[in-house]
Amino acid sequence: MSARRRPLTPQRVLGVVLLVLILGFLLVPIVVVIPMSLGSERFLQFPPKNLTLKWYGEFFGDAEWRAAALYSLTVASLTTIASVVIGTLAAVSLTRGTLAGKKILTAVTLAPLIVPHIVLGVALYLSFTPLGLSGNVPGLVLSHTALAVPFVVLTVSAALYRIDRSLEMAAMNLGASRFGAFRLVTLPLVQPAVAVGAVFAFLTSFDEAIVSFFMSGVSNKTLPRKLFENIDFDISPLIPAVSTVLMLVSLALMGGSTMLRRGGKREPNP
Repeated sequence: MSARRRPLTPQRVLGVVLLVLILGFLLVPIVVVIPMSLGSERFLQFPPKNLTLKWYGEFFGDAEWRAAALYSLTVASLTTIASVVIGTLAAVSLTRGTLAGKKILTAVTLAPLIVPHIVLGVALYLSFTPLGLSGNVPGLVLSHTALAVPFVVLTVSAALYRIDRSLEMAAMNLGASRFGAFRLVTLPLVQPAVAVGAVFAFLTSFDEAIVSFFMSGVSNKTLPRKLFENIDFDISPLIPAVSTVLMLVSLALMGGSTMLRRGGKREPNP
């Protein structure tokens, strides 16, 4: 027997219309950018008259663009490592510890999620420049880590809250230390959440432009910074091509994080 169809009410129609508008708002930039990166002319065209991949070849063949991409990958990789370590330890302390002022510490840890990046960029620049941490890899990694740690804290904390603490207690009753119980029981259970947090940390650093404007040097530029600087001087299909590369990297990593998250929710077979 087929399921009864719900009546078409004005509320449902409005909901569908809003959904279509939101999806269109999110997807139109993608639909526009990718074809524009394939145009054969030196200027931007939509839709392009002739299709070519030469702008992607120019991106991968240009030494400055390759250097910017490698610099971004280096900074993002180091940021991911630092963020995972700091964020995981912070999540454990905030969820399992008996710290005084835990709510205040949580708010401070998650503050970079709500503070405008332009404010953070100015604050980091004024704080790090006297210490010699402006315009180099350590300063940029520390700056990006401050932005990425909250994502790791959120994902790992959510996983820790779902884990029954009696599992750790049982391990300790069998002779394991508190650290040993966490390492052998809890940590394997939160590994998917840690991996998802690592993906978010990498994307936060790899796509960050505002803070990178303040903290990266003139000779060492991240890919987003070089992209925005080139917009002022050369509006060609190379710009959409670079944007498409950044978008594809982000989509691939987000797809991977979704698979990890689904894998972490599966119940093990008995």
